Amino acid sequence: MTSLHTALLQSSGRPGDVAHNLRVLGDAAREAASTGAGLLVCPELFLTGYAIGGEVHRLAEPADGDSGRAVGEIAAEHGIAVLYGYPERAGHDDADSAAVYNSAQLIGPGGERLANYRKTHLFGCFEREWFTPGDRAVVQAELSGVRIGVLICYDVEFPENVRAHALAGTDLLLVPTAQMHPFQFVAESVIPVRAFENQMYVAYVNRVGQEGEFEFVGLSCLAGPDGVVRTRAGRGEQLVRADVDAAFLKESRAENPYLHDRRPELYGPLT
Repeated sequence: MTSLHTALLQSSGRPGDVAHNLRVLGDAAREAASTGAGLLVCPELFLTGYAIGGEVHRLAEPADGDSGRAVGEIAAEHGIAVLYGYPERAGHDDADSAAVYNSAQLIGPGGERLANYRKTHLFGCFEREWFTPGDRAVVQAELSGVRIGVLICYDVEFPENVRAHALAGTDLLLVPTAQMHPFQFVAESVIPVRAFENQMYVAYVNRVGQEGEFEFVGLSCLAGPDGVVRTRAGRGEQLVRADVDAAFLKESRAENPYLHDRRPELYGPLT
């Protein structure tokens, strides 16, 4: 494997309408696969919308629920892996008291479930009111010889999270996000730096437009280990693509000594 052609779906779909959003995902998977992409990455909470408030419990599903199976069918039909964000209900209990996580699930090109990550750092009053934080920092899967890791939005703004992935050997970090105004500097500046300082590719995939009280800024990107952005979306609905080059990543890691030159014995006070 020399590269993994990766597609980023920048879209907010239709908040509250899972069936519509599955159709959008299916259309994007078809288009991405037709261009040779092996992976499609969707934004945070793409299946349901972000600003859904009290609808969270009604729309939440277990990882192996109806929507998960539907995404599996889309992935298998087009032979493309898919990462999508959704509200995950713990277990199969429909009760409002069941824990709900802000999650992202990676489905393989054969429709198989590869990984499921629960957001560990919840942002703002809205997320803390409706979601339970996850407790597993590093979730990974293998895809076409690339080690994939997953974080969600606010998680990537904590350097410790991304460094944990670097130390665990993540090659491509997928970050579905709901990045809102006025924090667009994260997409513009923080993401390329995270990729450079941790010697990995980072795919940061955002929502767009107004949704309730939130204004999402788009600017989805895929940044390389040299800190250079390989593709950047604008402020509207868009599907952009770029390669994750395994050979270039290997060369970059050999030339950049950050991880080798660390001195962990000095970092105890950080925790």
